[in-house]
Amino acid sequence: MTPKAFETRCLRLPAVTKVVQWEGTSVFKVGGKMFALGGGFAARSGGYMFKVSNMAYAMLIEHGLARPAPYLARAKWVQLVGNNALPDAELTAYLAQAHAMVATKLTRKSRKALGLD
Repeated sequence: MTPKAFETRCLRLPAVTKVVQWEGTSVFKVGGKMFALGGGFAARSGGYMFKVSNMAYAMLIEHGLARPAPYLARAKWVQLVGNNALPDAELTAYLAQAHAMVATKLTRKSRKALGLD
């Protein structure tokens, strides 16, 4: 997936904002909480980074498609070994799952304000 397509897929999700920080890294957030990273630091150190479930974390690493994300591994984030490590449809599904996992941890008031409830 190209960096532009990655950004487009992230920004299509509900209530997503993009902030550029950490050496030019695009940080995608919902309710002020990160769910995906691309470009900048992420690009120089490998591929896209995003939050995953415990099962997806183990599976992606075991199959050699991803590695624990630098500084974020304890929170179950992975970094793809390359931007094309996963088919576009599969990566899109992981991004939607990452978004949903972060959004569900927001307060009810925040979710309502963002139009997520």
